[in-house]
Amino acid sequence: MQLIVNGEPCQTQAVFVLDLILERGLVPERVAVVHNDAIVPATARAQTRLVEGDRVELLAFAAGG
Repeated sequence: MQLIVNGEPCQTQAVFVLDLILERGLVPERVAVVHNDAIVPATARAQTRLVEGDRVELLAFAAGG
C-alpha cells in the first residue's frame, strides 16, 4: 500500500498505525502520530486502519543532552 509518511511517499505492508510505527523501527511510547490531520491517541493506534493514500506524520521524541 502507498502512503505519504512525513511528507514522503512510502510503500508499506502495515494495516494499522501501530504496524507502521513498528515497521519503521520506532518505539511506540516515544512517537506522536497524526493521521489525515487528526491526532491518534496511543490507545487507538492498534485499531486505526490505514488505507491507500493516507497521510501520516510520525514524530519521534528523542532524549539526551
